[in-house]
Amino acid sequence: MARNTTRPSLKPYGVHPIHDILTTAASKYPDKTAIIDGDSSYTFSGLENYSSQFSGALKALGVLKGDRIGILAPNCAEFVIAFYGITRSGAVASTINSGYREREIAHQVQDSGCQILVVHESLSEILDEAKKLIKNDVRSIVITTDKTKQGSFWQLLSQAEAYTATDIDPENDLVTLPYSSGTTGLTKGVMLSHFNLVSNVEQLMGLSGGASMAENDVILVHLPLFHIYGMNVLMNPCIAAGATQVMMRRFDMEEFLSIIENHRITKLFTVPPVGLGLSQYPGVASRDLSCLKFAMFGAAPLSSKLQVKISKVLNCPVIQGYGMTELSPVTNIDFTEPNLMKAGSIGPALADTEEKIVDTEDPTKELKPGEVGELAVRGPQVMKGYLNNPEATEETITSDGWFYTGDIGKMDEEGYVTIVGRIKDMIIRGGENIYPREIEEVLYQHADVSDAAVFGIPDNKYGEQVCLWIKAKENRHIDEDQIRDYLKSKLAYFKVPKYISVVKEYPMTVTGKLQKFKMREYMIETLKKQALQTEA
Repeated sequence: MARNTTRPSLKPYGVHPIHDILTTAASKYPDKTAIIDGDSSYTFSGLENYSSQFSGALKALGVLKGDRIGILAPNCAEFVIAFYGITRSGAVASTINSGYREREIAHQVQDSGCQILVVHESLSEILDEAKKLIKNDVRSIVITTDKTKQGSFWQLLSQAEAYTATDIDPENDLVTLPYSSGTTGLTKGVMLSHFNLVSNVEQLMGLSGGASMAENDVILVHLPLFHIYGMNVLMNPCIAAGATQVMMRRFDMEEFLSIIENHRITKLFTVPPVGLGLSQYPGVASRDLSCLKFAMFGAAPLSSKLQVKISKVLNCPVIQGYGMTELSPVTNIDFTEPNLMKAGSIGPALADTEEKIVDTEDPTKELKPGEVGELAVRGPQVMKGYLNNPEATEETITSDGWFYTGDIGKMDEEGYVTIVGRIKDMIIRGGENIYPREIEEVLYQHADVSDAAVFGIPDNKYGEQVCLWIKAKENRHIDEDQIRDYLKSKLAYFKVPKYISVVKEYPMTVTGKLQKFKMREYMIETLKKQALQTEA
């Protein structure tokens, strides 16, 4: 039987556009600082006015309800303004990973049907290269340092009249199209409605023990806003609560610690690689981090041992949460209260979220507490489906609303869930989802490559590292450094394999199926031996 025995219901959820949370905040806290971005700061009323003007600028450009507009930018105030401006216009924001290469940008832009791209000037060059691969015309609105530059983001905004669409249907109209592989195959658009985001924000705002955002919170936003984690765990809840966001574009441990110390960050939301770094970085001890009330880790599992260690280093409670792009994103989060917290667990489900563990071979069979199987979820935060891909949607969401995560876990008698693995071969490196097939397809285009097999192996710092076994064509030579350089030119840096082995054969079944688990076991053992030899 599906369980949710811990958190009380928060129904009914607000049925309104996501940008209404900004309008409400601007009314309640007009002169309060909403965003600190380097030397610049923005009030809630400022964000409200700027986003309304940007919406008007989009309308003047002919943008209609349902049109897709991309955002390709690092964390900055303009990202937030653009996001709410797009939603106010009735259009759909498709946020693009700023670490993507030309081919990846082109795929998302073309697949989503983006007609306009809001791009930061630091990414203009790579976008220009990506446009060469895009069949349809795409207009760029560039975020420039010079706010008077003709046709730029700020210049267009400054000349526009405020506009907010009034014909939005929150439960059915899409608000954002982030991209994810989900649990089946290649990258695809995840259709999230206004109601999906609003309900998840309200679920997070309803957490007990001071875990929710509050008006007096100051939140460090180092997680990218183009990820659903940054967008709907940080940005939107901070706006809804009237909290202050401090933007950070590129991660640097010293800068990270300085921001926490100098801005008196109250709650930390981050990922396991950062936690590992904090547990090992000698400079942490000399910092005054007493402002932190708790730290929450998501995007990848955190061992209970490391969780406890980080808690001692930061001298505050450390909890874990869980979610997916398809789930807006949060379904689980542990308690901050010491008597309710369980180290190593992602906690129980959020309010009004049902969960069950099912047999991986027979999803109709629900498992007992403690048994390991696939985690299935049902709630208001479950996506509408995959863009232009009803088959993948049907494979993932049942007719009665259950979403099958593809993650392997177990649930105890109290409804606390622990994630133990994944059904698919997806690799999670430092919170980034990496899909082996995508890397393999790029390698198949190389003139000297006969075959390629990509898989993940455990890594203390990043959770997993990408490993590649590759075969050369007959009478051809493959150089590992050459292959690495080739991939660097085609893929985001985090997808480039750390370990590359040129082999002649792969372990196969009698029916010809690749046995990646054997490759993984071999590499783990080989690296262990190498480490022992180095220590000796």
